[in-house]
Amino acid sequence: MYLVLAGIIMLFSWLVSSRLKSKFELYSKLQLQNGMSGREIAEKMLADNGIRDVRVISVEGQLTDHYNPADKTVNLSEGVYNQRNAAAAAVAAHECGHAVQHATAYSWLEMRSKLVPVVSVASNYVQWILIAGILMMKTFPQLLLVGIVIFAATTIFTIVTLPVEYDASNRALAWLENKNMLTREEHAGAKDALNWAARTYVVAAIGSIATLLYYISIYNNRR
Repeated sequence: MYLVLAGIIMLFSWLVSSRLKSKFELYSKLQLQNGMSGREIAEKMLADNGIRDVRVISVEGQLTDHYNPADKTVNLSEGVYNQRNAAAAAVAAHECGHAVQHATAYSWLEMRSKLVPVVSVASNYVQWILIAGILMMKTFPQLLLVGIVIFAATTIFTIVTLPVEYDASNRALAWLENKNMLTREEHAGAKDALNWAARTYVVAAIGSIATLLYYISIYNNRR
């Protein structure tokens, strides 16, 4: 049953990722009438929210956009930083949404930030611990339990990520609309793109929960 469930989740993950890619390709062709680049959109949103200590910088790669609270930088991929389309505006504003969360001490972001060091370490070892725990089920079942506890931390992280991402998108879309940054068509495209991006986090959370329950069932049925 787990293999069937895992297959379904993998299928949905692939479908959502493919849909997300196609949406961003579509809205990357929708040029902004205001002519602003992703960098300019980000800088204006930060300024409008009274945030003066956050830098907007360009990073290599695709879909590498993120906000780094450690050095207070909004990192935009090259395609977003320089482009002047609805997809770039959506991503730039979304990442600035995280900067606004940080500036206003948004509780879910603070919780996720506290989990980052734990998850960073746990992700490097948890799969090996779980495999070893299953192999040593009869002689040392406690090892599997340790693996389950560690994996639970990563699952909590994926769950906490959901309100953080949705809130950042809501802040971005509200600002874009209130400041009349986009036309109606451009705003609809930006909203659609961000909604599909958020769904990737939903699928990841569901997959993590299902996997956690699978390992728990193995531990409970060890006898």
